[in-house]
Amino acid sequence: MKYSDCPEHEVQIRIAAPPATVWPWVLDIGLPARFSTEFDGAEWVGCTEPSVGAKFVGHNTHPAFGSWETTSFVTGLEPERLFAWAVSDVDRPSSSWRFELTSDGEGTILRQGVRIGPARSGLSFAIDKMPEKEERIVERRIREFQTNMLATVEGIKSLAEADET
Repeated sequence: MKYSDCPEHEVQIRIAAPPATVWPWVLDIGLPARFSTEFDGAEWVGCTEPSVGAKFVGHNTHPAFGSWETTSFVTGLEPERLFAWAVSDVDRPSSSWRFELTSDGEGTILRQGVRIGPARSGLSFAIDKMPEKEERIVERRIREFQTNMLATVEGIKSLAEADET
């Protein structure tokens, strides 16, 4: 798997709560910091709630990459269904992220997904230094994303199910 392939990954979990209960947790852009080993938080820029085109700044820390900030732009917003954003540039993001909610009658299937690229990111610098290891670098990054996305959806599940009791 190469960076130029714009690899994608998705995790999902079933939550014993309706989408209306899960939705506010998904929209809280700072919430994943409670569960992630990399994401440190975020704040809206020029607004207090999401709308398509709204932007927020995210703060991250990684042992190999150090600390950095990114500006993200909301690209999809369908209440109780979809919250999506692009990092750095809407038309050519360094990554794209999304939460999708689907009612299954009595609960919610929550998915979180990521697509790397097509624009360069911090990962590109590691690949530049070790091009012969590109596939291993990309696969490792996807595994890191998977770990943090699973922790996030499990955290949202715990919070949303606690709201229902």
